[in-house]
Amino acid sequence: MYEIRFHGRGGQGAVLASKILAKALVEEGKSVKAIPSFGFERRGAPVAAFLRFDDKVIRQTTNIYHPNCIICLDPTLPRSVDIFSGMNPKGIWVQATKKSLDQLAFPSTVSRVGLCDAFGIALEIFGRAITNSIMLGAFAKTTGMVSVDSVCKGMESVAFRDAALDKNIQAVHRGYEETKVFDINGQEVS
Repeated sequence: MYEIRFHGRGGQGAVLASKILAKALVEEGKSVKAIPSFGFERRGAPVAAFLRFDDKVIRQTTNIYHPNCIICLDPTLPRSVDIFSGMNPKGIWVQATKKSLDQLAFPSTVSRVGLCDAFGIALEIFGRAITNSIMLGAFAKTTGMVSVDSVCKGMESVAFRDAALDKNIQAVHRGYEETKVFDINGQEVS
């Protein structure tokens, strides 16, 4: 079973991103559980969402405490929240940031990193910092676990207006194209 934890701030769409990715993975024949995390969150407050997938049926519906992958939708969040808590060895980290790899701190459990200036892209496309669809494209490129086409099909199943759907599909593609992927040794993969 592969487990993903999304970190973001209220209003950035972390829960919606997990739902869209779940639909994309189902499109590719996986068994999926997306678990939203709701509490007293408000716009701008740290939030988390959880997703697990496998080739066989999943019964477990708990939060994810030892993720294989962390997707962080906000570049400031790692300074205030320990997003790496419990991360499995050889984990994958997909981060919204315009910083370079050598400007970031991360634990030795991380084996691959995907970096994307999702805020910059979001401001160009949407006019505000909603990074979820961009980061789904970044996840697709960093991991290769889901295709961009499946992510776009997952988007189509969410209730977007036509103009919003077009912008979100554009955002997924930009996230995929503009993400830089690095192995733990700092070598750029793509």
